[in-house]
Amino acid sequence: MTTTPDAHQLHALVARQQIAQVLATHSRGVDRADFPLLASAYHPDATVDYGFFNGAAHEFARILADAQKGTPVSLHRTSNIWIKVVGERAWSESYVIAYAEHATEAGAVQRLIGGRYLDRHSCRDGVWRLDHRRYVMDWNTNRPSTAAWPEPPVDLGHFVPRGGQGAADAGRALLAAGAARFSHQGEHAMTAHPTADALDAALSRQAIHDLMMAYARGVDRADAELLASIFHDDATVISGVVNGSGAEFAAGITAFVRANLARSFHSVANEWIEVAGDKAVAESYVIASITAGDQDVMTGGRYVDAFERRAGVWKFTSRTFVMDWSSSQPASFQSDGMYAALTTRGCYGANDPVYAHWAAR
Repeated sequence: MTTTPDAHQLHALVARQQIAQVLATHSRGVDRADFPLLASAYHPDATVDYGFFNGAAHEFARILADAQKGTPVSLHRTSNIWIKVVGERAWSESYVIAYAEHATEAGAVQRLIGGRYLDRHSCRDGVWRLDHRRYVMDWNTNRPSTAAWPEPPVDLGHFVPRGGQGAADAGRALLAAGAARFSHQGEHAMTAHPTADALDAALSRQAIHDLMMAYARGVDRADAELLASIFHDDATVISGVVNGSGAEFAAGITAFVRANLARSFHSVANEWIEVAGDKAVAESYVIASITAGDQDVMTGGRYVDAFERRAGVWKFTSRTFVMDWSSSQPASFQSDGMYAALTTRGCYGANDPVYAHWAAR
């Protein structure tokens, strides 16, 4: 049944979109070593806590941008964005997989670093920006570099633009060209007023997105109560590890995680959600990084989901995991060296910093 969104729901919907844009801006600023872009994600009095730096965000942005210059290009893949809006303030949790390459005495090392951003935001003069960011490190892999780029002359039939920093980044020119076309088209664009059904579907997609985020946190923090809350009583789950009802899955998977995994991290992206009244189906892509015994296992796959809205509340009616690929390597987690200063670490249960983060709302 379609419901008419009220002003608070519409405000929150717009705010979430703007905050997600700020999170993307932050990643771009880091990877492009662009201080003005990175600093623009923060309010002037914002602060950060990265362990190795705890203080003014703009000072941190300058340090980070300068440190990135002259190094191989990094990539920060932000996903699992979960945002709660209360008036002109907001709290968010997001997952990040950072790729970086560093030179060591033994040769270049390619690193994947998985963590989370626990952020506070506010809207000032109509603009949403970050007030505070706390970084939590969950896992890392560190392997000898196998990076290889073709040197000129390049086979143009297989050419792809190459990432860079500042004005040297090919993506910057492509974005500018796209923005120019958009601006030109906008001169003649018509403003469309969304229908009540369209607004209801947008709000439903947001509620379903939040369920997907709750699932990832529930598994990764081994939070059985949270997991059980996102399934209808008659829901079913096929995960491979535990197949059964939503309640059986919540209890079984959290026990499995605690007993067998040193680390668990599910990064969800490519969300496709189709809403039809009080029912919906969805597909999303997931990269799961776990440490089991002496192995780092990375698995790529998809979640195929069904949802229903009952008594005004959306929950899962089914979730099926489809595995597409998997890779296993000897564990290479490091807690010393460059990682020693990243003092905020993820863990299972209520001691993980995300719970205090949300409780502060």
